[in-house]
Amino acid sequence: MSFRENSILTFFLVLLFFLSCNNSLAAIYTFVDEDGVVHFTNIKPRNREFKVLIPEAYPSRARSQELKSRENYDSLIRFYSKKYNVDPLLVKAVIMAESNFEPQAVSRKGAMGLMQLMPETARMLNIQDAFDPEENIKGGTLYLRILKDYFNEDLDLVLAAYNAGPKRVIESRMNVPPIEETIQYIKRVKFFYRKLKALNES
Repeated sequence: MSFRENSILTFFLVLLFFLSCNNSLAAIYTFVDEDGVVHFTNIKPRNREFKVLIPEAYPSRARSQELKSRENYDSLIRFYSKKYNVDPLLVKAVIMAESNFEPQAVSRKGAMGLMQLMPETARMLNIQDAFDPEENIKGGTLYLRILKDYFNEDLDLVLAAYNAGPKRVIESRMNVPPIEETIQYIKRVKFFYRKLKALNES
């Protein structure tokens, strides 16, 4: 039997094991590491190297609880937006662009949680658990307040700094840095921001 055939057989044996044990029909995730070893898990991983192999057949109990918890996000956003004097619709637009309200989201660069706080930013803001929705919203909203003060309320610069870091904006002579990801990020957040404002006014 060739190595490839053996790998395929192992893949299907492991997959069969997960399917037979997975009573809740939760999703199954997989990724191949640098040594060619295939990893599986039925617990939603924080590492984005994992890809969904089989989506959940129906929402698990944990997922249902997570959806219910989203009802609390609005009150958290309102509370910390008022505390730090930031438009709550802007905070919500940033969350939509950053994680689409996924509290366990992790970017390829290591940004964490709802508002995708980088580890060094979380430490600077004294955030102990960036995956905790309240701490994340608190930290992200405070960070927006700091950036708004530093960049004189210029929304494009604030969003550019949030995405690429304040240093990049300063190095670009207080302009949006010529980074395509950052340019598109600003457009995406402002799109959500406009939509939320329109819904709020209707």
